Amino acid sequence: MRLLLLVPLFFAALPAAAQPRRVLVVSVDGLDQRYLDDADRLGLRIPNLRRVLKEGQWSRGVVGQAPTVTWPSHTTLISGVGPDIHGILGNRRPKSEGGEYYWSASLLHARTLLDAVKAAGRTSATITWPVTVDAPVTWNLPEYFQRRRGGDMDVRSIESKCVPADLVKSIAAVYPAFPREWMEDRNRTMAALYLLKTVQPDLILLHLVDLDSEAHQTGPFTREANATLENIDEYIGQLLSALPKGYTFVLVSDHGFEKVEEEINLSVAAKARGVEGVRAMGGYVIASTPAAADLLRELKSTGKYGLGREIPKEEFAVYAPGQAKAVAAFESAPGVFFAAGEATEVHSKPHEAGNHGHWPTRYRAVYAAWQPGIQAARLPEISQKDIAGRLASLLGLEFTPGPR
Repeated sequence: MRLLLLVPLFFAALPAAAQPRRVLVVSVDGLDQRYLDDADRLGLRIPNLRRVLKEGQWSRGVVGQAPTVTWPSHTTLISGVGPDIHGILGNRRPKSEGGEYYWSASLLHARTLLDAVKAAGRTSATITWPVTVDAPVTWNLPEYFQRRRGGDMDVRSIESKCVPADLVKSIAAVYPAFPREWMEDRNRTMAALYLLKTVQPDLILLHLVDLDSEAHQTGPFTREANATLENIDEYIGQLLSALPKGYTFVLVSDHGFEKVEEEINLSVAAKARGVEGVRAMGGYVIASTPAAADLLRELKSTGKYGLGREIPKEEFAVYAPGQAKAVAAFESAPGVFFAAGEATEVHSKPHEAGNHGHWPTRYRAVYAAWQPGIQAARLPEISQKDIAGRLASLLGLEFTPGPR
């Protein structure tokens, strides 16, 4: 069945004259659903996001696919399939493949909306969206960097891969404040404003990074993270004000966020007992052998190793098909992050105050859509794999998720 038929509530609520539309997708990296649900309790000054929620349609939450990290999740958003099919297994490729980021779209094993837009003879733009180097995009500022400064990426690296080659210069000609060194959310927004003002692509994918960076550093829902979201709200206000007629604004995120108070390296505990097959996944841990599964259950019974719920096997078919061969798996307890790599201590202070990569049901990402005349509604909880179909329907495209 075509995904064009899978979103009757949303599609029926659009004015007939508005079909098909152009779409601006803004992904706020690390925007946990709780920021929106608890905005009053957190004292958030986010008038533009509140407007989108009040006047638009927004989901009660988006459940992702494992691993709940940036690059696989952003690929699921535009492909409608999980990492087991689209092939982006983490932010970085395995060490056996060199360990670089999944920069290039040539690494994708599945079709994306960008392929569908091009096949339909329409235009697209991406702004620091993961896995878009060499993607079939009309105007492309891909996520590519040789240097980082928090969430900032060096402009020179992006410019070396951008399409057309003079895109950075063209933006700077209209917005002289556009940077020559660092790309941050303010400048990512500036690039989107340029595109809306000048060329109006049918699909724009904008990836804002600053909230994720701050939540890693100071933790989610902190004063600093909240202030960063308030800054992002201002950028969203600029985009809403500049949105041309015929566009739908869609807000998404890739994953939620959890506070981290302690890191635990279970491989150290396993090695001390002569057991192999324990693999830390950040917010959960996998046992690949019966002996490893027995050990994790034993460690959990002590209450000293940060092991939470044992994940039922049937959940793997839904949230992590690529890991379905695991003998057992456990979520981390609240405040605990399972560290990987070489270590000598089981328990240690966290490297970061906040993190993600937890089991998908641990938290929720977001989805909301707004445009003039839309029927305001609170939608049910959805899967992250559903969003590509919703975007395809807005664009008036037929799109069937699956392998290339």
